[in-house]
Amino acid sequence: MRKPLFLPLVLLILLLFATEKLLAQKAQLTIEDIFARPTFNPKGVQGVNWMKNGGFYTSLVQGEDGKATVVKYDVTTGTPVETLFQANVLGSQANSVDGYELSPNEDKLLIATERESIYRRSSKAVYYIYDLKTKQVTKLSSGGKQSNAAFSPDGSKVAFTRDNNLFIADLKAGTESAVTTDGKFNHIINGSTDWVYEEEFGFTQAFEWNADGTKVAYYTFNETEVPEYNMQVWGKLYPVDYRYKYPKAGEKNSVITISVFDLAKKSAAKIDIGTETDIYIPRINWTHNPNVLSVRRMNRLQNKLDILHADASTGKTTTILTETSNAYVDLEFTDHLTYLADGKHFIHASEQSGFKHLYLYDINGKLIRQITNGNWEVSNFLGLDEKKKLVYFTSTEVSPMERHLYSISLDGKTKKKLSVAKGTHRPNFSVDFSYYLDSFSDANTPASVGLYTAPTGKLVKMLETNEVLKSKLQQQDLTKKEFFQFTTPDNVTLNGWMMKPVSFDPNKKYPVFMFVYGGPGSQQVTDEWSLQSMWFQLLTQKGYIVACVDNRGTGARGTAFRQVTYANLGKYEVQDQIEGAKYLGKQSYVDAGRIGIHGWSYGGYMAALCMTVGADYFKMGISGAPVTTWRFYDSIYTERYLKRPQDNAAGYDDNSPVTHAGKLKGKFLLVHGTGDDNVHFQNSIALQQELINNGKQFETFVYPNQAHGVRGKSRIHLYNLMTNFILENL
Repeated sequence: MRKPLFLPLVLLILLLFATEKLLAQKAQLTIEDIFARPTFNPKGVQGVNWMKNGGFYTSLVQGEDGKATVVKYDVTTGTPVETLFQANVLGSQANSVDGYELSPNEDKLLIATERESIYRRSSKAVYYIYDLKTKQVTKLSSGGKQSNAAFSPDGSKVAFTRDNNLFIADLKAGTESAVTTDGKFNHIINGSTDWVYEEEFGFTQAFEWNADGTKVAYYTFNETEVPEYNMQVWGKLYPVDYRYKYPKAGEKNSVITISVFDLAKKSAAKIDIGTETDIYIPRINWTHNPNVLSVRRMNRLQNKLDILHADASTGKTTTILTETSNAYVDLEFTDHLTYLADGKHFIHASEQSGFKHLYLYDINGKLIRQITNGNWEVSNFLGLDEKKKLVYFTSTEVSPMERHLYSISLDGKTKKKLSVAKGTHRPNFSVDFSYYLDSFSDANTPASVGLYTAPTGKLVKMLETNEVLKSKLQQQDLTKKEFFQFTTPDNVTLNGWMMKPVSFDPNKKYPVFMFVYGGPGSQQVTDEWSLQSMWFQLLTQKGYIVACVDNRGTGARGTAFRQVTYANLGKYEVQDQIEGAKYLGKQSYVDAGRIGIHGWSYGGYMAALCMTVGADYFKMGISGAPVTTWRFYDSIYTERYLKRPQDNAAGYDDNSPVTHAGKLKGKFLLVHGTGDDNVHFQNSIALQQELINNGKQFETFVYPNQAHGVRGKSRIHLYNLMTNFILENL
C-alpha cells in the first residue's frame, strides 16, 4: 500500500515552524557577559574637562595601541580639534598614563603615571609636567611617588604630598621645598587625610591654594593615639601584617590642626579652631579674599556645624554661622558652600526647613534669603552663573525617584525646569556656564548624552545615544522594571521596583529575590538605568521576580523620613523590609514561602538582620561584607547615626545581627574579603562565631586579600557563587 503524501508535508511544516521559533528566541544572559566583558557597558562622554572657553573640553583617550593622548574637542560637534599630549613624549619613562590636569592658564599639563591605589580614594603616582608651548616634559619630583598633586592658581607651582609631608615644586626655578618635615606613618600626616576622613568625608587632598597662590592652607593629623587595626595579607610563605590607624566607634580620633603656609615668609601660622580637640574639620575652603580662609567645624556627635572665617595672617577666627540638629547635620547632603566672586556673599545648603534647600547669606553670615523652597529636596547644587545671577541645581520636585535640572534666579523668584525627559538627569556645566552636557536615562533605557545651551536648555546636539547597546539589549530576553508603592501598618508609604520574568503568567506563583541597601540617605528605587540591573535580568530569565524597597532612613524624601532611624540603626529599616516581603507575599502571583534577600555592606547588614529578626518571612539570604556590630565600624559614620557606644549602648546592640544570630532559620550565605579595610573581616568572624554557638548551619565564602568591593576574577566568581546559591535554595 502506498504511504500517504501529506504526512511528510506536515512534518516539513512543523519542522519549519520549530526552526522559525528557535531562531526567534532571544539570547540568554551570562555572568561573563555582564561582569567580565564590556558587552552591556553604556558609553558616555567620558573624562570631560571643560576649558575656560566653554566651547571646548579636553579628555584622556586610550588608543588601541595602549598609548594615551589628551585631546581637545569642539563641544558643539564632539569632534577632536587638537591633540595636546601624546604618551610617547614620555618615552620609556612611564608604563601608563592614568590621569591629567590642565593648569589654570591652560599652558601646561600635569600627567599622572604608574598610579598605585592606597585606599578607596587615595593613590600615589609618578607625575610629569608637560609644557604645551615648548613641548618639553619634566618629572615633577625625583624623591619618590607623589599624591594629591595640584597646580597653584597661576600654574607656576605644584603642591603635593609624599611620605606624610607637604611639598611645593617651583616649576620656573626647578626647585622643590618641604613645607613640613615631621610626617611619619601611623603618627603624623600633613596635607593628606587619615583613613577615616578619606572614607567618610570623601577627600584625600588636605591642602588648598589661596586665590593668588601666595599661601597654602593644610591639615595636620596627629593619629598617634588612634588604635591600629591589623590585616594579614596572604600569598607569601608567611602572611604579611598590615597595620593602619582605624578609629572605631567611641575610640580616639586624630587630633587636627589647620595651618597656613606663607610662601614669601616661608613660615606657617596655625589657625584657631578652638580649644576642644575632639572635633572634626570636614572642609576648608579659601574665600575670594586671599587672606580669608573658610573652615567648617563639627563637634564629635556631628549635631553642630560652625562656619569659621580665619585671618590667614594671624590665625584668628570668627564664627559666622552655626547650624544644629536634634539628630545630625549631614555634610554629605549639605556640602554646597560657595563663595561669590563679589566677596560679599555665599550660598549655603541647609536642611533647616525639613528639606535640603539653598540659602543666600552675606559674608558675615546674615541670612539674605532662601533661594529654593518646597516639600522637595535639592539633590545637587551645580553652580552659579554670576553674570546672569542664575543658580543651577537638580532636585526631586517631580518625584523622589527622578532627578531634573532647574535654573533659578539668585533672588529666588524665577525658577525654570530645563530637563524634559522622564527619568534621571546628571548635568555637567562648562566653566563659563554657556553649555552643559546632560546624561539622562530611565529605569529601562541606557543613558544618552546631549549638549545643551545655558540658560535656554536648547539642545545643540546628541553626543551619545547608546544605539549599539540598545540594539544588543533588544536581542536579549529582557523584562521591564516596574515601580510600585505600598503603605505599612505605621502608615508610611514606601517606594519599590519589581522585575517580573519575561514569560510572566499572573496565574502562576513565582519566588521573589529582594535586593537591599537601605543605609542613611541612600536610594536604590530610582528611575535610572544601571549595569547591575542586568544581573537582576539574568535572575528573571531563570524564573525569579526581583524586587527592591527603599525603607525609612533612605534619601530624597526629606529630613524626617531619613533621620527617623537616628540612634536606632537597623530597627525601622528592617521593619520596612519585612513589610515589603509581606506586601509582596500577598500578591496572587508570588510564592510567599520563597522570598529571599541580598545586600552588600550596609545592605549586607540588612540582609543578615532580615534573616534573623525577619526569619519567618525570608527563606534565603546572602549577606556580603556586612557590618554585624556597629561597635566594629568607624567613628565618623557610626557616631553620626548612633552617637557613641558610651552614650547609646542599646542602639549598638539591640539591632546587631550578632545579637540575633540564634533566630536564623533559612539558608544563609555569608561572603567577605579578607583585605576589607572598610568593613573589617572581623565582622563576619563575629557573626560566624555566634551562629556556631547557637548551632545554626550556614555557608560562608572568603575572598583572599579582596577589599570592600570584590574585583577582577573574584567578582566573576562571586556572582556565579551567588547565582548558584539562589538557584539551589530559593
